[in-house]
Amino acid sequence: MMARIIVIDDDESVRKAIRRVLEPLGHEVLEADDGAVGLTLVATKGADLVITDIFMPGQDGIETVRRMRKEFPGVKMLVMSGGDSTGRMDLRRDAVLLGAAGSLRKPFERDELVQAVRGVLDAGPS
Repeated sequence: MMARIIVIDDDESVRKAIRRVLEPLGHEVLEADDGAVGLTLVATKGADLVITDIFMPGQDGIETVRRMRKEFPGVKMLVMSGGDSTGRMDLRRDAVLLGAAGSLRKPFERDELVQAVRGVLDAGPS
């Protein structure tokens, strides 16, 4: 199933890496450098899946997940995080409780990303 996927991360190298993995599989990948930009993209272009980092300047991932659930309940979400700057805090579970369909711990392998995306997309309506 080909999907439109919006990747929200303040790190451009992470966005590009995800794009390099998913585009050859036939997905359309759009990028946003923060949650507010990502929500605007969902509103204007639509999306099947949003992959968002949790720790970002501006609107962080938890706030992004919360707003996505409220404003675009049909869009599936996958959260990713390497933890905060200390590496200790991991909010992925919180994001899943808020309605994200799954989570990835950074750094992740190509296969982990592909399986997570496939798993969320194949799961049917959220």
